[in-house]
Amino acid sequence: MEFLKDHSIQNELLLILISVILGILIGAEREYRNKSAGLRTFILICFRSCLFTILSIKIGVDDPDRIAANIITGIGFLGAGVIFKGDSKIDGITTATTIWATASIGMAVGSGYVYLAVLGTLLVLLILSSLTSFEG
Repeated sequence: MEFLKDHSIQNELLLILISVILGILIGAEREYRNKSAGLRTFILICFRSCLFTILSIKIGVDDPDRIAANIITGIGFLGAGVIFKGDSKIDGITTATTIWATASIGMAVGSGYVYLAVLGTLLVLLILSSLTSFEG
């Protein structure tokens, strides 16, 4: 395991681990509320966004935002998949926006802004847990 002695690789592994933990926190809240996208989905979204951001920085030397910009497109596709028309309203909008927020959290971790990702996670959890009484 000689490759683990490289601090860059250790840092990247730590970033990936952090993204998984933050994805677990958000996914657990969605799973608890029995939403269409749950624990595994949010873990994978946060992890994937983190990994793609790390790769974007590493292989997109001249244009590091190309891969990162495509994360947003892919997440939009996923978000659209959880929005559906219910009997009297549109359902899944909050889950779709939570997917988008989770992707941004993964991107923040992947680019090294862990403090922004943690703050973002706390805000997402606060919003999801405290404002449910205002929903109709």
